[in-house]
Amino acid sequence: MAEYHVENFGCRASRADGEIISAELRRRGLHPALNPADADVIVANTCSVTSQADRTARAFLRRMHRENPAARILVTGCYAQRAPQEVAALPGVRAVIGNSHKALVPEIAGLAAGFVPLAALQPGSTARPALYVDDAFAHSELAMPEGGWATNAAEGGQTRPNLKIQDGCGNRCSFCIIPVTRGHSRSLALEVCLGNVRAFAAAGGTELVLSGINLGRWGRDLTPVCTLEELVSAILHRTGLPRLRLSSIEPMDWTPQLLALFRDHSGERLARHAHLPLQSGSDAVLRAMHRRYRPWHYAAKLRLIRESMPDAAIGADVMVGFPGENDALFEESFDFIAAQPFTYLHLFPFSPRPGTRAWQLAQQYPVSPGVVGERTTRLRELVADKNRRFRQSFVGRELPAVTLHTPQGAMTRALTDNFLEVRLNGRLPANQGVRTLITGLTDTGLIGCIDA
Repeated sequence: MAEYHVENFGCRASRADGEIISAELRRRGLHPALNPADADVIVANTCSVTSQADRTARAFLRRMHRENPAARILVTGCYAQRAPQEVAALPGVRAVIGNSHKALVPEIAGLAAGFVPLAALQPGSTARPALYVDDAFAHSELAMPEGGWATNAAEGGQTRPNLKIQDGCGNRCSFCIIPVTRGHSRSLALEVCLGNVRAFAAAGGTELVLSGINLGRWGRDLTPVCTLEELVSAILHRTGLPRLRLSSIEPMDWTPQLLALFRDHSGERLARHAHLPLQSGSDAVLRAMHRRYRPWHYAAKLRLIRESMPDAAIGADVMVGFPGENDALFEESFDFIAAQPFTYLHLFPFSPRPGTRAWQLAQQYPVSPGVVGERTTRLRELVADKNRRFRQSFVGRELPAVTLHTPQGAMTRALTDNFLEVRLNGRLPANQGVRTLITGLTDTGLIGCIDA
């Protein structure tokens, strides 16, 4: 029986696409490979948000070809969309499928696993590898097949899968290539979203993560127009989903209505977790980035979130070394971040992307890698202290959590609703909602006890 492996890179929206591809391949009779080196077909679902993301994908593809030269390797995602010829030149790649044709990935992968010549999918073409790439605005959408939600790892399922309800972005930040690789903002219809949520809950799922490239814009392109808070309310009132988590939402999309839902429902059914992309705490840098808020706007949103959810995890993306970020501007950003109630940060260096407005700025006002490294270290130390104090505040308290897939051993890993990993006593099956008494800290998480 043919086996497949899907390797997902990048954001939750990308992983959601990968989960659908996996479900479709299972529906077509393929089985997930325990080891990628044993797979008949390998799908690399790539990211291209930074040059490091491109390098990581290339390293994976080269390693797969070296370890499994007989595998048919297909590459999709943002890197495939942005630089198809570059990807096609890598050893072992048999097909490059951009986001424009992503809905074809399961069919092409299924045919590849059956060892049908890929050129047959392109009438009159004998080129190798096959290319399926058009403008990202000519996008195609993946949809979870009926019965596709799986919560058992042995069946290729995920404990906390992602439901992508929105794709694309129209913000045009000066550093970002995503509008080029994913097109304009578009939404999954409300009833389709609810159908997916119900199917996941019926399959025994405990926690589902709503994801999108610009999640807060969900529904603005639908007729009639809908809002994210309307969808969240519908999920809470019209489905039996045990717990819903929202991924990254831009600061301007944290509306009073959305905050009211968190205030009324967070905890058991709505995870106490807010992630707001920041990028910089400097007003001048935010303006150069073409971000749509100022530091004081952002801080005001965080105050409202903390008032609505006193125990919430609050995180942000922070870019270090944007062109022209001198010492004074970085210190302004550092001081702003230090004053906010963050519990974690995703830190990453600026990466010039060809085709963005910041590409030229990088040539004119570069920040040296050494300086970027020093600044990143300072921010990492700052947020580590914030995170430790946040975790310490829960010792002696009880938190809701969901158990995760765990290697063999005498403990179970779980994730609390406020985004803290906890090590539980004893072996528990994955995908179980539990309440745990927090008894101590690990280096990065918590220690908990079920039978206190």
